[in-house]
Amino acid sequence: MADNQNSPEKKGNQINIELNEDVADGIYSNLAIITHSNAEFVVDFVRVMPGMPKARVKSRIVLTPQHAKRLLKALADNISKYEAVHGTVSDAKSHDGGPSFPMGGFGGPTAQA
Repeated sequence: MADNQNSPEKKGNQINIELNEDVADGIYSNLAIITHSNAEFVVDFVRVMPGMPKARVKSRIVLTPQHAKRLLKALADNISKYEAVHGTVSDAKSHDGGPSFPMGGFGGPTAQA
């Protein structure tokens, strides 16, 4: 979101953002679960592993509705820029036309809820 015209850098203000080594390594996630209330959005990032019937939330981000909307716009902008260079990112679809989740695509047992 640093490219946003309303970012502090473009207003003449400066913000010093520190990134420690543990956070810089990142967390791999292949599933995001989003829930919301009237006051906040909660995004749980999950890593589903092949052959494992259980998955663990690796990171949880809590956002205000306004910040969630800014994140949506920033992601859309970055996806457009990515696709301009690398081509269209296809939406994975399941056999019934609905969204595809990584549980069945690993070749191991299918998770059941």
